[in-house]
Amino acid sequence: MLTTLLAALLAAAPAADCHIGAYRLSDGSALDIAPSQGDALRWRRIDGSSGKLTRGEGDTWKSTFGWTDRPDGKDVRFIDCAKGRITFDGTQGERIPFQVQQTTFAGEGGTRLVGRLILPPGHGKVPVVVLVHGSEHDSALSFDAMQRELPAEGVGAFVYDKRGTGSSDGKYTQDFSVLANDAVAAVAEARRLAGTRAGRVGFRGGSQGGWVAPLAATRTKVDFVIVGYGLAISPLEEDREAVAFQLKLKGYDQSVIDKAWQLSDAVGLILSSQLTEGYDQLDAAKAKYAKEPWYKDVRGDFSYLVLPMSSAEIREKGKEYMWNTPWHYDSMAVLEKLQTPQLWELGEDDIDAPNGETLRRLASLQAKGLPITTALFPHAEHGMTEYELTPAGERISTRYSAGYMQMTIDYAKGALHPPYGASKIAFPSPAPAK
Repeated sequence: MLTTLLAALLAAAPAADCHIGAYRLSDGSALDIAPSQGDALRWRRIDGSSGKLTRGEGDTWKSTFGWTDRPDGKDVRFIDCAKGRITFDGTQGERIPFQVQQTTFAGEGGTRLVGRLILPPGHGKVPVVVLVHGSEHDSALSFDAMQRELPAEGVGAFVYDKRGTGSSDGKYTQDFSVLANDAVAAVAEARRLAGTRAGRVGFRGGSQGGWVAPLAATRTKVDFVIVGYGLAISPLEEDREAVAFQLKLKGYDQSVIDKAWQLSDAVGLILSSQLTEGYDQLDAAKAKYAKEPWYKDVRGDFSYLVLPMSSAEIREKGKEYMWNTPWHYDSMAVLEKLQTPQLWELGEDDIDAPNGETLRRLASLQAKGLPITTALFPHAEHGMTEYELTPAGERISTRYSAGYMQMTIDYAKGALHPPYGASKIAFPSPAPAK
């Protein structure tokens, strides 16, 4: 564990890849450069714009629009990579000298977890956001750009590799209770490292982290919880809602959805029974509907992975996915007793985790006076990215929703200043009179 003084000195040194970092441009705005697939990089700005960077001549990198392959006319030139000097789209910038502390800490059962606290330059108090993982297997220490995007705007960030990923020990799991206890330990470590600089401290959980972060907030005191594209329903209910949402997009009516749910429910029974039940139900539903024109369009969150398999294949290959997922997890039992202020940022077109029922449930909690704010971003999907359709009808992301990151930053600081892009915001209702 590093002292603050040593960490500040190390922060001036280049990262393992000197390109990666947050940069302050001469116009005062920030630019983040992060690793991407293969040898590529990705730039992001707080307004939501983003592009993939591919190396050209020397240390000049050409950008393509969003996640497409279309050149957007922008480039990044690293004038002196080791010293952190760049130009972006013709504007000069320098790497921001964050205060960085690397650490190891003990999660549930003493599991060794590896984390990092990144604070903005200076000595004053700042909010600190503990970043809680989704279901990804990737290293958050390597790939979570929020660890730099937040400090670039005056908000500290604590990022860590969850158990079984990256540099952390332990076995990968989707046990929300275990992961919540790890997040509780992360908050304690973030507070310890930040010391007197810690102001408001809270969680931000994305996707699956939207189940874990509120649960962790019932086990330790935090000032806020931010959920990005998470759900207030169970993992099994998520698959059912995804099946319905996707079929509606294809133009099918409720009668078709009712039939498709027989497939989803059978798959859910197989998974939730640890591969011991549900095969007869699935075989019967497949025999009945496999030749229906809508069958090929049944996707869901996980049903599409299972439907092409035989029972024998499910029994064998399914072992790889037994991660102690709480398939019947009761989100509302957690949220109903959580008095911590929460912000839920959701994408209106999220096909992986449709949020219609989640919004209805959150509205019912708002009506009871619980401190929950929701923001629904139009034309946004999972990951809070906007998209365009390819000629084949597939989605490809073009940018992050305008206002999404700024809203995250402002909520961590303690005050919202709408509007945030085109989002529809629902604020908490006044507490009912007793």
